[in-house]
Amino acid sequence: MNHALQQAMVQAGETAESLAARVGVDPKTAGRWVSPGRTPRPRCRAAVAAILEREVADLWPSAVRGEPDWLRDWVDWEREATAIRWYEPAYVPGILQTEAYARATLADGLLLPDEIEQRVHSRLKRQEILDRDDPPLLLAVLDVMVLRRPVHGHPGVMREQVEHLARMAELPYVQILVVPEDAGIYPGLQGGFILATLGDGSSVAHLDHQVDAQVVSTPDRIATLQRVWEIIRGEALSRR
Repeated sequence: MNHALQQAMVQAGETAESLAARVGVDPKTAGRWVSPGRTPRPRCRAAVAAILEREVADLWPSAVRGEPDWLRDWVDWEREATAIRWYEPAYVPGILQTEAYARATLADGLLLPDEIEQRVHSRLKRQEILDRDDPPLLLAVLDVMVLRRPVHGHPGVMREQVEHLARMAELPYVQILVVPEDAGIYPGLQGGFILATLGDGSSVAHLDHQVDAQVVSTPDRIATLQRVWEIIRGEALSRR
């Protein structure tokens, strides 16, 4: 039982039915929110917290633990996705990283040791969606330099990482494609992104920047990213 949520509802004079009406969801959905481990979508969490005049972290602390602020919403969309299209020009996609590779990419002097461990734990936790009974289809396209770029000071890390990619590529719901060097300059070099297709057919996207990232869902920006995706995929070698 989510006692914090239940107590806040009592104090605010709200029931599952009244919250459902105000947030715009089915009463059964709102009723499940008080169950342990059941966390609403980001927009619903924000709406409920505002209605109850509480912080999201007070009502669903597990939803905000382990990831930086800008990543929390995306993690929820990622869990709901039925298909994930991920393009990376620089790093192995986080959902396919080994623990050693993840730690190496974060050990750049910008994070404290505790923060690195927290990020590594979070990244590995996100990979659990591929172990579900109903995993999403994952199509990852990598620039060839992702595979060629060594992890200095850790000669065995990249070997382990590439072997892990090969094993993951054997899964029926995982496809890993590579854009070869002779593709030259192509639109994907402007930056990596992720497109997630949700159960209702809609899409959301995740864009990386130097200091943070953002989630976008407006139709025009999604359409642009989908066009870029098709161009990038057209430059990649076949799965075989």
